[in-house]
Amino acid sequence: MLNLLLPKRCAFCRRPHPDGLCETCRDELPWRIKPYDGIVAAPLLYRGAVRSALHRYKFRGVWGGAEIFGELMAAAVRSAGAEADIITWVPCSFARRWTRGYDQARKLAQSVGKRLCLPLERTLRKIRHTRSQTKMPDSEARRANVRGAFGVRADAVIAGRRILLIDDIHTTGATLDECKRLLLGAGAASVVCCAVAARR
Repeated sequence: MLNLLLPKRCAFCRRPHPDGLCETCRDELPWRIKPYDGIVAAPLLYRGAVRSALHRYKFRGVWGGAEIFGELMAAAVRSAGAEADIITWVPCSFARRWTRGYDQARKLAQSVGKRLCLPLERTLRKIRHTRSQTKMPDSEARRANVRGAFGVRADAVIAGRRILLIDDIHTTGATLDECKRLLLGAGAASVVCCAVAARR
């Protein structure tokens, strides 16, 4: 009855589809030729229907897309041959989590972790609220915006561990770079970054 009333939809075109990704979108989405370029594992390019889907997910509360996003991200990580001991995520601030009702990167990490059989661990914390990165004019402004905005949790066990770090979008890389730097500084053996989509 629930499926009849609220049918599962393609995360990208919003047409009803049981798998969350319809055949038309699977054929026409802007897939990255190299899902892992040595910087970030991301299955899609951040444009067109992908950009619209992520904006619905991030800003309009359409969080059901986390499942198919996680499936695609997990495939990108597998194709990269990346190995990890734990999965973690770029945390949002309390203000954003309260406004949205959820932490979008954590939902993605849960979805990816389920598919890769990796334990989810909270390793980072947001120290201060930052302006939206989408409003920053250039990469230097974005880096300045996130500098000192995150910290490593005191109870996090990081030393010697291989970490898969999750975020929703990779544009200039400012946020993921800052979080990766903190994790490596805390003794992580390696950090592989993963997002739903990348700018290029």
